[in-house]
Formats: sequence, structure tokens, C-alpha cells
Amino acid sequence: MRGEAWLVDDATRDLQGALADFKARGVARLGRALSDEGLAALRTRAEDLMLGRVVYPGLFFQREAGSGRYEDLPYGKGYEGPTLDYRKIEKLEKDPLFFAWLQNPLFEQVARAVIADDVVIYRAVLFNKPAWGGSPLPWHQDGGSFWGLDREPVLQIWTALDDAPEGGGCLEVVEGSHLDGLATPLGGVIPAGHVQGREAEARAVAMPARAGEVLLIHNHLWHRSAPSQTGRPRRAFTVCYMSASTRCLRKKRAPRVFTPVF
Repeated sequence: MRGEAWLVDDATRDLQGALADFKARGVARLGRALSDEGLAALRTRAEDLMLGRVVYPGLFFQREAGSGRYEDLPYGKGYEGPTLDYRKIEKLEKDPLFFAWLQNPLFEQVARAVIADDVVIYRAVLFNKPAWGGSPLPWHQDGGSFWGLDREPVLQIWTALDDAPEGGGCLEVVEGSHLDGLATPLGGVIPAGHVQGREAEARAVAMPARAGEVLLIHNHLWHRSAPSQTGRPRRAFTVCYMSASTRCLRKKRAPRVFTPVF
């Protein structure tokens, strides 16, 4: 299975328009793509992974900070036992259900339109804001030397597994910010001086999404998300696709080998 069974058939989907938006704005809407059946399967699997009912060696877990502060997030602890308070699960390409979805034909069309090469994935991640709200994710970019690659990936495809309304942990973006490249060579969280200088607060655009909706996000786009205030979890599955020619530059451990998809 490559996600076909869960793909919503939408004759009105404007793929070329979305790709044009992605190029110009750094973010674009693909509309509803994941069916109710797929949503149920991936939500259940997310809970099974957090609660230890399904286990794969090598998954990366990060639990939320009890304080709700981004600065207090724990690092290096991995799986800490059954709880729905995990903020992030990485390496979900190891799970056949998540892997099936990230290989669906719509995502292949997008990836092949953006990446002029065979396609691999850098990461496949579940981001979770628990029912109690979770922590804020500050303005950041997904790239830079911290990622340890010989070239910058540009494409992430983000699927809402729950409704993400305004006030409910939806993404916020600074449209067009990707066109200026990285704010710092390291990448990641954007320093306060840059945020103020670019008037990011005034330029922030909310991107609310309904469960099953899909967004295209450029890696260099400034984006963030606030805690959820809905009293319900807000889960999203995001995959970074990149050229199969990309090489890992890390030297302290063996270079990473990336999973081919298209």
C-alpha cells in the first residue's frame, strides 16, 4: 500500500496553483487529502506508539516539558514510558502505516515537481500538542548546518491529524520569508534580534487547518506554533523530502543513510 486507499479524490484540487504559491509564499494549501479512515488509523497508531503498544527499535521520542516552556524541553531521554505527553516522534518511516501515507501518489506528484531527482526523506515526524496545551514552538527554520547536509532541503509536506484552528496550535508563518534564505548559518530557532528586525509579529499569518488537510512548507519559511487552547490534542505528521543526491556530513558517527521513497 502507498496511501492510495486513504487519499481523498478531489477533482477541484489545483496542484499547479499550490506549487506556484509554495514557490512565491513558501507555504501552500493542498486541501483535504487524508480520508476519515486514514485519520483514524494514524491517530490510533500515534497513540499506540506513545503508550508502548507498538514498538520499533530506533524511534526518537521527546516528551513535553511539564512547565509548558520550550526552554525546559528534555533532550536525550528518549522513550520515558507510556504517556500521551510526547511532543515529538521521529523516524516514523519505520512504521508501515505512516510510511504508506508519506508515499501516496499526490505527495509523489508534489515531490517530483519540486525535486529534480530521485527522492528520499530526511525525516518523518509526528508533532503532538497534548490535550493540556503543550509548549510553544518559536519562530524557526528547518535547515542550516545543524541538519548536517551538503545541500539545503526545501520541501516539507504537513498533514493535520486533528483540527488545528486558530488558538488550537495551528501553524503561523511569515509569508515569503524563505526567499531570504537562512537567518543564521546554524538554522533552527531564529534569534530575537532577527525576529524584531523583520517585524515577524506584525507579519505573522495564521494557517488554521482541518483534520486531513495538507500544507506544503518550504524549509526556510519562518514558522511557529502556539500551545493549543482547545482541550484536545493537536497532532500533525510532517515529512521532509529531498534529493537522493544529498549527503550527510556528520563525522562523529557514521553518516546517515536516507530512506528512498520515489
